[in-house]
Order: sequence, then structure tokens, then C-alpha cells
Amino acid sequence: MTVRPFLVNGEWRTGESSFEVHSPYDDAVVAEIGVPGAEDVEEAIAAAARSFEEARRLPIHVRADALDHISRRLTESIDENAELIAKEGGKPLKWAKVEATRAVSTFRWASEILRRGDDELIRLDTEASLGSRVGLIRRFAYGPVLGITPFNFPLNLVAHKVAPSLAVGAPIVVKPASSTPIGSLRLAELFAETDLPHGMYQVLPVSSKVADGMARDDRFRKISFTGSSDIGWYLKGLDPKKRVTLELGGNAGVIVHSDADLDLAAQRVAFGGYYQAGQSCISVQRVLVQSEVYEDFAAGLVKQVESLKVGDPMDPTIDVGPVIQKSEVGRIDSWVKEAVSQGATVLTGGKAEEPFYYPTLIADVQPDMKVCREEIFGPVVTISPYQTFDDAIASVNDSRFGLQAGVFTNDINRAFQAHRDIEVGGVIVNDVSAFRADQMPYGGSKDSGFGREGLRYAMEEMTEPRIMVLSHVPL
Repeated sequence: MTVRPFLVNGEWRTGESSFEVHSPYDDAVVAEIGVPGAEDVEEAIAAAARSFEEARRLPIHVRADALDHISRRLTESIDENAELIAKEGGKPLKWAKVEATRAVSTFRWASEILRRGDDELIRLDTEASLGSRVGLIRRFAYGPVLGITPFNFPLNLVAHKVAPSLAVGAPIVVKPASSTPIGSLRLAELFAETDLPHGMYQVLPVSSKVADGMARDDRFRKISFTGSSDIGWYLKGLDPKKRVTLELGGNAGVIVHSDADLDLAAQRVAFGGYYQAGQSCISVQRVLVQSEVYEDFAAGLVKQVESLKVGDPMDPTIDVGPVIQKSEVGRIDSWVKEAVSQGATVLTGGKAEEPFYYPTLIADVQPDMKVCREEIFGPVVTISPYQTFDDAIASVNDSRFGLQAGVFTNDINRAFQAHRDIEVGGVIVNDVSAFRADQMPYGGSKDSGFGREGLRYAMEEMTEPRIMVLSHVPL
């Protein structure tokens, strides 16, 4: 198999060694990836630092045209990109196509926001003592960005770091997940077709140890990390002067009140808890149902879960694919068995059959059980009754995480109460926590992270406002 190269300063290189990317489904070799050496890493960082002065001065039309080009090229190759996503990460083809389509929108939104502009003009003649002055506020990039991306969205989560970086004129070096590096390399191929400086986007499929050294490098002024909480907060503590955005874990709660459309809620929970085999930071993990409709809703949800098809991710009819690693199948199974030993009841599922863990719904759980307290990151959902809406909100908040939550209700006052009182980055009304539109602010509170992604918001995270005051002007 030909070694797939990585991109350093506009040059495709294979390095002196390589590693294989295996399908989580059948362990077939999907690709062989070249490994950057120490000289490659140093050259990439140096190129990013050198190109910053040119990149930040590029006219808007140059950056926007490049983003538009990548978006168009992604449109032309949606099916091909979806197959790559499904093969390297095990995501069912139907959901891989959704991710490939979202990446198109991510680059398009970055271009549109860039062209629209965000400069602000403010009058400063508001007090007699200030004189006749006006302020022009513009945003400027901090500097080169280190992007560290996870396995579960190997194309679109890379896009969410690359697109805003290119938009604001901040060179970015991406360290992709070792199990799913192909998406970042695919974007590099499209970037290489643009007229942007070579150092503005580079890909280094290196080990975590090498990435640790990169994170410590002073030439990176910004880190954008998506992954585990432990690693994220470790990166945040490396350098108090370095800007950091962290999109970390969660154990998302979804409230289903008695006035909700229960059929819709059951359908969406069955989607949100299992579509990514539970391997998403905003997957539904804890479902809280108002007690008077609990039994009916639980029965309906069981039917929905049992209707999900598990199998080969390349089969377009499959809903749930494999878990990313066989060791994770064992871990998920051990958490479920531990909960059962502590009094929980498996309503459906609870079966490990490598590389799958079958969609599982658990009742009779307690808040201190691991399946409730921690992020299971697998196709396991718990369900519990509650008495009052206040009780439900308290249960959702009883977590060290706070990424997103879902609330099913037809009462506008309850919706606004949930928005006010649930301690998360996003409250999704009449849908599940797993909903995300690429242009919306996305991020969490508590142990779920720091800062926000979502094009305009990510662009703000990568820049700082700077005011120019014009004095003695006729207003």
C-alpha cells in the first residue's frame, strides 16, 4: 500500500516511518500514513510562524475565495469523503454523508461571515470632556494555532478549526487523531489548490508525546483542542499566556415533560443516544421523564431503540456502527455490568459483540453510578422518572459536565426556565442534546470546556479587538 503523505510548508512528505489506519469494523487496512520526524515538526511550526505576518495582512477576498474553493470542492466529493469517514472511523455511511455535507457548510459559513465583516464604529463624543472623537474597532489574529482533533468527526471537526483559522489569517497546524487522520489530509489536499501561503495549513499525524511538545512551543499563540477532559485541562495549564479553546466531554441530560410530543421525543432520543454509537460529546446519556408519562415513554423508547440496525458501516441502511476500539467495547460492557450489580435494570441491549456494543437502555439507576456520573462515550442511555420540572433541572445540573441538554416541552415558560437554569453551553428545546448547527456557538461549562466554536465564535476566540481612536474629527 502506498504511504499517504502529510503536508509541511506546501510539500507532501512521507517521513521515515509510517503507521496503518485500520477499520474499526473488520480491522482492514484503510491507509498507511507517513509519520513526521522531528525536522518535519520543526519546519511546520517555523513555517506557520513565518507565514503569520503575510497571512494576517491578506485581503478579505483572498481568504474568502480560498474558503469558497474548499467548500465547492467538498461539495463535489461528498460521497467519496463520506466513504473515507465510514472506513476510517466506523461511522455508518448515512451519518458519514451528513458529516461530509456539514463540512461543506462549515467552510461556506466561514467565507460568508468573513465577507460580511465585523468591524465596529463607535461615537466617542458622548461626554463634553471627550471632544470630537470616533473609534474604529477591528479584530486581529493572535498568531499561529495548534489544532488537536478527535476521532469521532474526522472531517468536520477539523474543518471547525481550519476554516476559522484561515478566515482570520491565523496559520494552523493540525494534529489529527491517530485512528482517523485521513479527513485532515483530505482537507490539506484541497487547501493546496488555493493561493494561500503554504504555511497557513499543515498536517502532522504525530504521537501524543510529540503533540505535547508542540503545545508547549511559544510560537503557537493559540490552542484549539477537542477531546478528553483530562488532556484538555492539562493543556490549559501549560502556559497561562497561551489562548486555549477546549471542547471536552459530557454526559448530556434530556428532559421529557408530560406535555411533550412523546413519540417525537422517543424517536429523537433513539437517534441522539446511538447514531454515533454514543461516541459524541453531546450524545444523549441521561433521560429524565416526568413520572406520569414515564412508563409509556419508556416502552415507546425501547421500541425505537430495538428498531435500530447494527452492522457494517458501509451498508447505507445501518444506524449504529462499531465502537472505535475493541478495548472500549469491554470498558462499556463493564460499566453496564457494574450498574446492574448495583441495582440497575437493562431494558434492552446490554450485549457486547466486538466490534459492536448493542444499543442499550438502562433503568433504575442512581446518580452516583458510573453510567450516570461519568461520560460513557458509548451506545448506552439511562432513563429515570422525576416529579417536578425543578427536580429534572436539578438532576441535569447534578454533573461535573455542562455541554448541552435537551428539553421536550410545549410550555414556553418551561423552555425559558430551562435556558436560564440548566448549566450548559446550549439548551435544545424539543430536540436532543446531540443537535448542532455549524454556525451556532458551541461549547460547554464546568468540566465540558472553555470557549466556543462555531465559525463566528471561533473566529472571535482566535482574534482580539483593537481600537483606533480618531481625534478632532467633524461629527
